[in-house]
Amino acid sequence: MYDGGKIVAGLVVFLAVVTSPIWYNVVAGKAEYRPDPKIVSQEKQCVAPKAWMTAMHMTLLNSWRDSVVREDNRVYVAANGKTYNMSLSKTCMQCHPNKSEFCDRCHNYASVNPYCWDCHVEPKEKK
Repeated sequence: MYDGGKIVAGLVVFLAVVTSPIWYNVVAGKAEYRPDPKIVSQEKQCVAPKAWMTAMHMTLLNSWRDSVVREDNRVYVAANGKTYNMSLSKTCMQCHPNKSEFCDRCHNYASVNPYCWDCHVEPKEKK
């Protein structure tokens, strides 16, 4: 191996460049950023546990949409036996009325564009 030194130097430089974001965070001492959506609800409990809703809310909303639009079923029975109206604006937005401080914080962080507002009227926010 005639160019072994150049190859090793090249690998070291490559690894330094690839791992530089990690090293930057270690040196800067920054913790991982996570959005903190504001919940302004008087309700003690959501339609499902917080951890499940954080990960699976879009699945729930899609199943609600299909149930309401295709089967004309508007009643959701939660795991705890409580019933809810399957409605984005009448159920979800009652507890989470500020779209920019609740929905948009996580959606912008995750870089996703949900299509809820293609059909639903976007809530007017108080200034």
